[in-house]
Amino acid sequence: MFKYSNFAIVASFFGLWLDSFISNKAQVIVGFILILTFGILHGANDLLLIKNFNSNKKELSFIKLLGYYLLVVGFGAFMFWIVPWLALLLFILISGYHFGEQQWQNLEKSITFKIFEFTYGLFILFLLFIFHITEVQEVIKNITSISIPERFFSLGLIVTGLFMLILGIHFFRKMKLFKKKWFVEAFYLLVFAIIFRVSSLIWGFAIYFILWHSIPSIINQVIYLNGKFNVKNFSLYVKTAFLYWFVSLIGIAVLYFLFKDIKIFNALFFSFLAAITFPHVLVIFIVLKKK
Repeated sequence: MFKYSNFAIVASFFGLWLDSFISNKAQVIVGFILILTFGILHGANDLLLIKNFNSNKKELSFIKLLGYYLLVVGFGAFMFWIVPWLALLLFILISGYHFGEQQWQNLEKSITFKIFEFTYGLFILFLLFIFHITEVQEVIKNITSISIPERFFSLGLIVTGLFMLILGIHFFRKMKLFKKKWFVEAFYLLVFAIIFRVSSLIWGFAIYFILWHSIPSIINQVIYLNGKFNVKNFSLYVKTAFLYWFVSLIGIAVLYFLFKDIKIFNALFFSFLAAITFPHVLVIFIVLKKK
């Protein structure tokens, strides 16, 4: 994964270089395309992952698995309709843990380390929020009808940063592997801060979400399912994920054609991503636990 990290750094700064040549509208379009391809794809094989780590020797039917999965997705969407503020809060918290988990890959399985992963991921999100407060406030208001004060974002960054630092010092003294990885991850945080500061909200989020989360996740999933990552195994991954990915695109397309002239489309788009994120985070948590 170290070689991929080198590629991700180069690709990230290439993305920032492109930022100077393409308009904000073009950045939004390309950003959404990246999210709709690699972003959705990285969560499109959850059913196959579930079948793979199922300890029950009796094979679960595809229909039954799909039913359970859609139930969770539907519950997430229902929450955004009934109590959007709670659904959005859960989405941010769960996404924060998921991002931190991906970065650190379960270096340790203790609850304390899980808390560290959680604060690390939330810190990344607050980094993104702090550089685009006005846009984030607008999205939150469109989803929840609640106006969040600017100081909330500053406080969130400070609190998560302090917790991350305190727990980081603890594990730095305790774990040799953590000590080696910490300096690299601290450098990545600097890279993320530069990306978020220079780019627009969607473009910055797309660069991080695709290059630093989705693609590494796909690589890990392919290795988990097939033993190693290569073109053949990646093609097989895409083939098995295609149906779910295609259905997701149809759902987003329907939202676009219904609300393309309304500001709330961005809010609905992220709400849709949140609904399909809830089961994905649980699946990846179990996969990493199995590993």
